[in-house]
Amino acid sequence: MMNRLTDTVKHLIIINVVMFIGTLTVGGGKLFYEWFAMYFPKSDIFQPWQIFTHMFMHGSFGHLFFNMFALFMFGVAVEQYLGSKKFLFLYISAGLGAVLFQLGYYYYDFYSAYQSIVDLNMSDELLHKIVSINAREGNFIKPDLLIKGMEPLLSEYAVNPALIMENNAFPSLFDMNVIMSSYMVGASGCIMGILVAFGMMNPNAELMLIFLPIPIKAKYFIPGIIILDLISAISGQSFFSPSNTAYMAHIGGAVTGFVIMWYWRKTQFNKNRWN
Repeated sequence: MMNRLTDTVKHLIIINVVMFIGTLTVGGGKLFYEWFAMYFPKSDIFQPWQIFTHMFMHGSFGHLFFNMFALFMFGVAVEQYLGSKKFLFLYISAGLGAVLFQLGYYYYDFYSAYQSIVDLNMSDELLHKIVSINAREGNFIKPDLLIKGMEPLLSEYAVNPALIMENNAFPSLFDMNVIMSSYMVGASGCIMGILVAFGMMNPNAELMLIFLPIPIKAKYFIPGIIILDLISAISGQSFFSPSNTAYMAHIGGAVTGFVIMWYWRKTQFNKNRWN
């Protein structure tokens, strides 16, 4: 089976596996996240290269396995059709589209929350320190840890804590802290772009979910997955993925993959279009 691997798919799988091993073994499992995961640009941990490196990071073995399995299942056929250069361009572009959509979603939530506290006239320095407090315990960001971290800061800047509670500002500060503390890892946005490309090339191919073994044509299956991601992003209700999944990144990867394939279909492949 391994001899069916195309070169670019093989190298991408190797890079993802090596990065995952590095995550587990270097710096006690934290250093790779601080270096290579994608943080909110206002975070002190953010670095420009994270825009690219997060695509090769994964949060668990299951996360890595299912993404690499999908890359193998769909990426080989897409690379064979497009060639290695166009395939890699599509893959990276879908990952960048995923970042763009997810960051747009985060910025909207961040500044929506900010509008709720603007009347407090809190200094930018104090606000940045509050939303940058490490209130994480394990995989969760806890309100009580944020309150505990805020207390000395409010005292230092002579801000009355009651002012925040009376104006119901704490939920907004907590939301901003969650966004600032969150990070994005995984090749899912890239995979969604590849999946859309596969569906446009093979609209009548029958696909199945592992836990729902009912064959569904790609032209119905793939839009259905994208719609479920959109519903999950808006409602917060997770269907098939963990609750911390970056659903807007999935949508961004899918939209980018569609736009690129649509453009290529109209221009570069005029002599060999698919139906």
